[in-house]
Amino acid sequence: MNLTSLQSDRAAGVLLALAAGDALGAGYEFNPPMPDDAAVAMIGGGPFNFEPAEWTDDTSMALAIADALLNSPTFRLDEPAKDATVRAWVGWAQDANDVGMQTRSVLDRARRDAAKAGRPVTAADALKASEQVHRTSGRSAGNGSLMRTAPLPLAYLGASAAELRDAAMELSALTHFDPDAGEACALWCLAIRHAVLTGELDIRAGLVLLPEDRAAVWTCRIEEAERSRPRDFTKNGWVVQAFQGAWSAITTTAGTASGPAHLRAALEAAVRGGNDTDTVAAIAGGLLGAAYGFTAVPYLWRRELHGWPGYNARDLQRIGLQLSRSEGRTPGRWPHVEKFDNSAYISSTRTETIPHPLDSGVVLGGAPALAGKDYDAVVSLSRVGTAETEIPGRDHATFWLLDEAWPEANAHLEFVLQEAVDAVRLFRSEGKRVLLHCVRMESRTPTVAALYGAAVSGMTPLEALEKVKTVLPNANPNPLFRSTLRRLSEV
Repeated sequence: MNLTSLQSDRAAGVLLALAAGDALGAGYEFNPPMPDDAAVAMIGGGPFNFEPAEWTDDTSMALAIADALLNSPTFRLDEPAKDATVRAWVGWAQDANDVGMQTRSVLDRARRDAAKAGRPVTAADALKASEQVHRTSGRSAGNGSLMRTAPLPLAYLGASAAELRDAAMELSALTHFDPDAGEACALWCLAIRHAVLTGELDIRAGLVLLPEDRAAVWTCRIEEAERSRPRDFTKNGWVVQAFQGAWSAITTTAGTASGPAHLRAALEAAVRGGNDTDTVAAIAGGLLGAAYGFTAVPYLWRRELHGWPGYNARDLQRIGLQLSRSEGRTPGRWPHVEKFDNSAYISSTRTETIPHPLDSGVVLGGAPALAGKDYDAVVSLSRVGTAETEIPGRDHATFWLLDEAWPEANAHLEFVLQEAVDAVRLFRSEGKRVLLHCVRMESRTPTVAALYGAAVSGMTPLEALEKVKTVLPNANPNPLFRSTLRRLSEV
């Protein structure tokens, strides 16, 4: 599907914000609700002793789904994709220390049945085991299918809403046979799809696709969430209350913040709600990322975020984009490239850098400067490949920033610019020499260099820009960037 830049940004934010919420809640899992002013951070620890900023089973199971969809020729949840998903879950669960009881029960039963038959485990084995657990216990409406469902709508952006509804219910039933779980996944997936395409947060977008009596039930549940707080849903291991807690976290913070501030406030509210904190925050994160995008997730969260199977934040951005395009891992198309081809925009391949006039520990350059060695950390303001530099990922901050002058080109422009400045300042505080670059260091680089110069010198951004232009004579921020510098100079 052909997406606009803003839609692509939002698609890239789904898995990233899911994982951010997951890692944010990991250290507080099974704790009671916290005060409204309690600090929330990616502290790690918790009952399963996760590393700081490490995601849990919520994101790990979601990534198994994403990988299966990307490997499917149809990019849909066909039988081979379902089989691959179940096999990945079974393999992951062998070593994972945090697997939901219901999920583990189903996967263990499916694995044993397949082993007795002398063949690899399949989705049919999982579905059979899921139904058996449901019939035996009468309790299979845990939150384990809702927490992992976010990748699915990315693969179905170009499909009909009904197709996505059916796929969500099928995926849920592989481990959670109860209809409540399937309907919750369908509604949340349809809301994510709607958010990526429109930028709107609307959990009611999928109600018309449920039977009338079930739509009425979910309408009451949604309304209860909107007049409650996350802490009110004390049984959020149940899929209904996990759904309500996540939506409550989103709606009760919407009036006090917007954009990136709302994403952060809502995820923190989800964690402060207590109990199954990582899952409620992960569920909320998938939808918030769909509405606000990659650009709304704070760099400090992105920097350390990691987890099974050895991925980091840039991997999650890449996977989200690949899913949304319904073309898989297309070689030669960003972000699936080792080096981004800027030859259409630059003719020189010179790797020289120019010291910032207000801080010689920051060097300014174009894209070719990535091939140099004159730096210990990088702040990239343009697209880069996966092997552009030898700098480790935690010291390479990447930002989604287009050199376009129309206001709708960049989501959260001032936030992104300030995040880039803060990344430079963070690296400098760690004693690193920082490369700040875009493609030709004419518009994006001087804009951020001016804001950084203002931050360290006390000048206004426009005054700092004049200093930058003494070393970058071709510096010419586009009109939107320049007006932003002017507005910030007047604050």
